[in-house]
Amino acid sequence: MHASEATQKYFHQAADHLDMPCGLRETLLLPRRELQVQVTLEREDGCLANFVGFRVQHDNSRGPMKGGLRYHHEVDLDETRALASLMTWKTAVVNLPYGGAKGGIDVDPSTLTSRELEKLTRVFVDRIHDVVGPDTDIPAPDMGTNHQVMSWFRNQWEKYHGFNPAVITGKPVEEYGARGREEATGRGVGILTVKLMKRLGRKPEDTKVAIQGFGNVGSHAAKFLHDAQFPIIAVSDISGTYYQEDGLNVPELIRHKFHHPNGLLEGFEHAKHLPMDSLLSLSDATVLIPAALGGVITDDNVDSVSAPIIIEAANGPIYPVADKKLHDRGTVVLPDILANAGGVTVSYFEWVQNRQHYRWSLDRVRQELDHTMSEAFEEVWQRAQQMKVPLRTAAFMIGIERVQRATELGGGW
Repeated sequence: MHASEATQKYFHQAADHLDMPCGLRETLLLPRRELQVQVTLEREDGCLANFVGFRVQHDNSRGPMKGGLRYHHEVDLDETRALASLMTWKTAVVNLPYGGAKGGIDVDPSTLTSRELEKLTRVFVDRIHDVVGPDTDIPAPDMGTNHQVMSWFRNQWEKYHGFNPAVITGKPVEEYGARGREEATGRGVGILTVKLMKRLGRKPEDTKVAIQGFGNVGSHAAKFLHDAQFPIIAVSDISGTYYQEDGLNVPELIRHKFHHPNGLLEGFEHAKHLPMDSLLSLSDATVLIPAALGGVITDDNVDSVSAPIIIEAANGPIYPVADKKLHDRGTVVLPDILANAGGVTVSYFEWVQNRQHYRWSLDRVRQELDHTMSEAFEEVWQRAQQMKVPLRTAAFMIGIERVQRATELGGGW
């Protein structure tokens, strides 16, 4: 199933519960603009390399469009379209004054030197600078990009439009970035995991957690939950799964990852080493957190997933057929458009600070994040209970309603 098909299926499941005028579904689903550009890079050996870049701008009825910039060898228009749509509903669920967008380049950044990566970013900005900006479309870091890429992006954009750090978020703190932005997505996952466990009557110390993916999101979620007394029994990256029945030493894992040349867990000796895919089927995990790529739980492997609770830290980790099977057997799934919204929430705080030319403390950023995520969670939880629908459907319903209302008020069709 294509990523956009999965997103549309979830959209329609929620829209079926709403009184939506004829034709409005298509209006809300179709992106406002899709941009595909050629990005030519002169490699350090003198050869030319050509890559394809994308920017999909889905909806701006509630404010400027917002979405990550992904450098990955599997980036394509369909995936970018799906992720842009998800950003529209995600920003609406947590009630940020944004619409959704997404972008990226079909490239494996590990094959480029730092200098080549900078050149690639600057050429990409040259191609799209006139359709992004602080009042129109604000990019942010995503898979394969980081605060350094954001700094290059901002610098190149400002060559055309002048000083305005609000053009992009996820920048280094020294370059007008927000304190707490790097930890934000993982911290948000942790905050909502704690909230959900309280609603389900589960104690942290009795709730074993397995986290697929130990990158930025997975590692920060692991740290937050470890500090909250949850035993993290397994984590994984491309080097395999690292398992400890009574709980891993998460600070030690993070130190090992930091000192590894490739930022991997490879060689970590204080845990049992298992195949990478085995994490999804661990029988003693209460909470499973997919925090890597999308589409990891499918019709082919869903029967082996036994965790009764799943927190979607990644975008689109569960395909609809698998999602239905999980729901039918009583698995509680906290959907991506709510669970991983911490990143865009703190990106919004960064944008606000840039517009005000004022910097918040880390404590204030964390407090505001906790408040925003908690408020959104309670709204979704209450809607799910009232309507007797899954949390995913409830979240989509709230997001769609807010975008629909803004579209109708603005006469956006």
